[in-house]
Amino acid sequence: MKLLVINGPNINMLGIREPDIYGNETYEQLVEVCHETAERLGVETLDCFQSNHEGALVDAIQMSYGVYDGIVINPAAYTHTSIALLDAITAVGIPTIEVHVSAIEEREAFRQRSYIRDACITTVSGEGIQGYARALELLVDALTD
Repeated sequence: MKLLVINGPNINMLGIREPDIYGNETYEQLVEVCHETAERLGVETLDCFQSNHEGALVDAIQMSYGVYDGIVINPAAYTHTSIALLDAITAVGIPTIEVHVSAIEEREAFRQRSYIRDACITTVSGEGIQGYARALELLVDALTD
């Protein structure tokens, strides 16, 4: 099983950016959680990608076609604005789980709308970087059922 974790804008600033909302853990720690979880779950390949650019995220989704079995994505601010990411996920048809470090459903009204949610199996929100572990577990479960 080959999985891709995609992170959008400012996720690389974890630990620095608004720690009262996003916590003190860093992006490097997030990647470590993903790799440790993948190893525990017996995932053959886990790659992590981060970009602050919407087009690069669309490219990563499109390039995953025929390469990866599943995607975990935190589109970050693009969650609330990007129909392009929704279209890319829909186009490739790869099982995808949406994840957010903060509880977006408890934040500002504009952050509560997710454009990509309709193309995802489920959403994990508000569990900090450990939410990635849960998202990977849910994805592996979905792919092995």
